Order: sequence, then structure tokens, then C-alpha cells
Amino acid sequence: MFEDLLFAFKMFRRNKTRTVLSLLGVIIGVASVIIIGNLGESATGRVRKTLGSSNLNMIEVSTGFMRRARENRIRLDESFRSDIFGSVPGIKKIWFKNALSATLANGELSYSGNLSAVEHGFIEMAGLALGKGRSFNVSDNVEGTQTIILGSLAAQALFPDGNEIGARILVQAGGVPFGFEVVGVLSGTASGFESPERSIYIPRGFYTKKIAPSPDAASAVVEAESPQQVTRITADLQSYAEEKTGEQYALSVESLQAMLEQFDEVTGTMSLLLSGIAAISLLVGGIGIMNIMIVTVTERKREIGIRKAIGASPAAIRAQFLVESAAITVLGGLLGIAFGIALSAVIVAALGWDFAVGIPACAAAFLFSAFVGIFFGFYPASRAAKLDPVEALAAE
Repeated sequence: MFEDLLFAFKMFRRNKTRTVLSLLGVIIGVASVIIIGNLGESATGRVRKTLGSSNLNMIEVSTGFMRRARENRIRLDESFRSDIFGSVPGIKKIWFKNALSATLANGELSYSGNLSAVEHGFIEMAGLALGKGRSFNVSDNVEGTQTIILGSLAAQALFPDGNEIGARILVQAGGVPFGFEVVGVLSGTASGFESPERSIYIPRGFYTKKIAPSPDAASAVVEAESPQQVTRITADLQSYAEEKTGEQYALSVESLQAMLEQFDEVTGTMSLLLSGIAAISLLVGGIGIMNIMIVTVTERKREIGIRKAIGASPAAIRAQFLVESAAITVLGGLLGIAFGIALSAVIVAALGWDFAVGIPACAAAFLFSAFVGIFFGFYPASRAAKLDPVEALAAE
């Protein structure tokens, strides 16, 4: 087989134009599959980076749609927290959160955005980083202090010259103005459900005492002990709500883990579909190789006749042409992989994504190219093996 392979490369050098034309179909088909696979991997990495990988154990819960009387609805209060801890295993902690629209003012400067009232430790659990100042402590939540943590956009709008920490601002929330002391400013990029650019936080203790005196939360963030338990906990929460209310959508449950799994499934399906379409060009290239191999067999009848005359078996003749056909598709596959990786790297760089190589796509494209060579080379090789040596030697 090694001698057959060396002889095949000699024939490639002898027929350069024919070889290049044969390679083009394989290169284009393989490169198309590689580009689609790499773009899918890079897009998935981009989404994971945007959503954040540190919050994959977070589940956000809010009250859902209820068709029946409101007396039957689930209230996100301390009773709910204790029920969930007792009925759903694998939960590390539950955090309550309330949100409302607010307008912040520092003298003549103002900023409008969404304000979130959170419990002690929520900032750290959400993976948010403080560029300046401190986070809320236990007394802030218990005493309901009028302290506030600003997102980077609000800080830039209200304090263009800096010096935010310790400054007092006016917050118009729920139709009533309140004075707050800025104790921290967030930094960094989006982290899961929370945005350090746009988020603004106050202690939930202040919210429940002064803005909306009610123990009910608008939403709850459930922290699972590990990301591997998120899918099971999500199902358990939905089952708990359905058993308690008799309604299928009594709770709205979302998680980054589920979102990523759905995105991976959609991306995988689309990549498979597009790769299948791209693989058609490989089949077209294989048909071209079969035609060229048939011409090659016809041109080399005399050589085949000589080999048979000196004792070469039909299996040896068949193997020679199969190796030649497979060699050209494998070579095209390797060149297509290199070209596909290079081109996809350029595309990903232009989009500003992190480049990721789709190893399964590379392996599948390479194996398929080898299969195409063997499949479409089998008929010409069998035709060569069946040639009568007398007729072959008589060929011009």
C-alpha cells in the first residue's frame, strides 16, 4: 500500500491540472463544513461569555400566569422560602428581590433606570464586582439604611468627574423622593441576569419599610449547590407550584443553564443542517473524482495489462486505484480543513468573537472526505481490476 501511495503522488505530479481540479471540489466542501462548525462553536462561546459562566447555578423565579382566584396564587415571602427549602433538595440559598423604575438626581444631573431592592449578599452571589466603595452589609438590610450602589452608566451620568462614594443623591421611586448615600459603584461587564452597567441596587430592608411595606418579593433567585442540579431543581419548582395551585404556569422559572442548553441545541441543529448542505459539494466533488478516475483507467490500460501479465492480482489492481482515489480526497480534506480554519478565524476576528475550533466538525469532514474517495473510487478501481490483460496490452 505504501508503494501504491508513492505511485499515486507521482501520478498527481504528472497530471497537475487534473489533480488541482479534482482537489477543488473536495477542498470547497470540507472548508464549508469546517467554517460552519467553527462559527457555531465561536457563537456558542460568545453567548456563554455574554451570559456569564459564574451564574450557571442561578434560577430566577417569579409569579406566573394564574387563571383562578388570586387567593390561590403563590406569594414569594418567608413561607415560600421555608417551603422550598423543605421540599426541593439541592438548594443552597434563596434571595428575594423587588424592582421598580426610578429617577436619580445629583443637582441638575439626572438618570432614569431600573432600581433593584436586594438582600445582603446578593451582589456577591451574582458575581458583580465593585470598582469603588463597598457592598451592602447585614445592618443595611436589617435597618433599611438609605444607601445605594450605582451601575457604571448611572455613576458616569450623575458624577462625570468621579467622587461618587459618600455623595448624596435624590431618588424618585414609587412617586416619593428619598435621599440616598452612594456607597459603591459597579464595574465589569454583564454577569448572567445582572448588568453592572445598568443595574442600581438599594437594600431590600429599606424597600419593604418605606417604599412598599409588604413582605412579598417580585422575584426570587434560587442558588443551586451546583450547575448540574439546575435542570432537576427547575422541574421540582414547577411541580411544587402546580401541586400547590393546580395551575401549570403559577411560577415562571428561568435559568441560564436552560438558556444555554436550548441555544446549544438550536446551534447544533442549524450547524448539522448547514453542514449537510455543504457536504453536497463534497458529493459533487466525489462524482468529479470518479469521472477522472474512469478516464485515468482508460489512459492506463496498457500499464494495467503489463502488471497483470507479470502476476498482479485483481485485488492488487483494485487497491492501487482505490489508494489513488482516497489519497486525492484525503489530501483535499487536509487542505480544506486548513483553509476552513484560516477563513473562519478571519471571519470570527472580524466579528470580534473569541475563535474556537470545532473539533467534531474537523474530524467528521476529514472522515467523510476519505469515505468519498473510497466510495467514488470503487467503481473505477473495480473496472480496472476486471480488465482482460490481453485487451489491456493491446490498447494504444
